[in-house]
Amino acid sequence: MLLDLKNKVVIITGASSGIGAAAAKLFSGEGARVVMVGRNEKKLSAVAARCASPLVILADVSKDDDARRIISETVKKFGQIDVLVNNAGLSVDNGGLLGNDMMQAYDAVMRVNLRAVVFLTTLAAPHLIMTKGNIVNISSIAGKMAISSPDMINYYVSKAALDHFTVCSAAELGPHGVRVNGVNPGPVRTDFLDNAKMSITWDDVLPKTLLNRVSEAEEIADLIMFLASDRAKGITGAHYVTDNGMLVKRF
Repeated sequence: MLLDLKNKVVIITGASSGIGAAAAKLFSGEGARVVMVGRNEKKLSAVAARCASPLVILADVSKDDDARRIISETVKKFGQIDVLVNNAGLSVDNGGLLGNDMMQAYDAVMRVNLRAVVFLTTLAAPHLIMTKGNIVNISSIAGKMAISSPDMINYYVSKAALDHFTVCSAAELGPHGVRVNGVNPGPVRTDFLDNAKMSITWDDVLPKTLLNRVSEAEEIADLIMFLASDRAKGITGAHYVTDNGMLVKRF
């Protein structure tokens, strides 16, 4: 299926692993000029080796100077921005409201999961208006449900806020020809559990879904590419849930 992405300039944050890495490889395979952003140089290089001449930017999206550099280096290299995929995200175990470091964990999560998205969107918007481009924000079904564990409260709140920011961004940028959509995955087999230092495994999650399965990162990347392509030219302000029926099973 042709997705009309050839020579499109696509920025993907969190591109060193998981969904971001899968998206980088798939966009590259469609002929897009991919800008890979991440903090782990070794992992970024490994993914870049499987892409066609990507621009690799070692950066921390939560730092304003790094965010500005992501946009400036992209425009300097390619002269334009067509797609921004805000994928970088994290969770910090903090023990919840009754824990000892709620605000420290809150700030750490919000800086990456929400503030960085807002700032990168602000920086990229003028360039996206020029190309009539679009934004895909990677959220989670966590933004649509109550917490499953107090340790995850900041992650859940950040994703709920991101969902609303997606809609508000779509409302503001739509009249300028820029689409903004979100993808809300359920469980996806990535290194998220290890990074969040969670004790459960992906196999523990299987019974919580209707389809008794955990998604692969490539499935989410396929959906991201669809939303970024002209095939989705009439879609904006939408949230696409892909969770193997996990939300439905909860009710």
